[in-house]
Amino acid sequence: MKKLIHTLIALTCLGFFTCAARAEVAFKPVVVDMAKVFESHYKTEEANVKFTEFGKKVQEQLDSASKQLQEMATKYQELAEQSKNTLLKPEARAQAEADAQKKGEEIQDLQGTAQKFRNEKQNEIQQRFKALHDGLFEEIAIVVKNIAKSKGATLVLDKSSTPGSGLSTVIYSDDSYDITAEVIKEVNKDRPPAPPAPAVVVPAPAAAPAPAVVPAAAK
Repeated sequence: MKKLIHTLIALTCLGFFTCAARAEVAFKPVVVDMAKVFESHYKTEEANVKFTEFGKKVQEQLDSASKQLQEMATKYQELAEQSKNTLLKPEARAQAEADAQKKGEEIQDLQGTAQKFRNEKQNEIQQRFKALHDGLFEEIAIVVKNIAKSKGATLVLDKSSTPGSGLSTVIYSDDSYDITAEVIKEVNKDRPPAPPAPAVVVPAPAAAPAPAVVPAAAK
């Protein structure tokens, strides 16, 4: 009987210590808006400026090709009309028809080249953005992990909107759990200083005109 009692006591103590050990690892979540951190990262801002400049250059080239196509189309129309002009000699009409056909082929070639150029640049921008996105998210994830550990968190949840659903993976959370602001501050701590604004030269006010001298009346 005593042996059974000792065994029950031992099992009870073991269960108590097991529960106590589990209780030491308290569930403590934190939330972070990864999309907001990404958008607020200074490297994203710098990349957006470069993407904008790159896009402008691409558009300038496409506009130039479009202008060239319009000029070629006008020339093609003129040649096509000449080929049907009965006032011209048959040889001239035949030459105009041949030139129009050649111009049409040139137009098709330029259209194909312009479309290929557009597709290549779109793919290039997508690949560059994906590389930026993946690389920055890896950097941000490390910062999130370090901050979460410093807070003793056991779980990190992303509150960014889920594509297509309009809902967040976190429906509700207390603001005290949100570490987004801390992550943004940490990832931007190495932001290079902004270049000084150009000095604004204020022109000096124009000198007041000298008063007119009125000659004294003759006596």
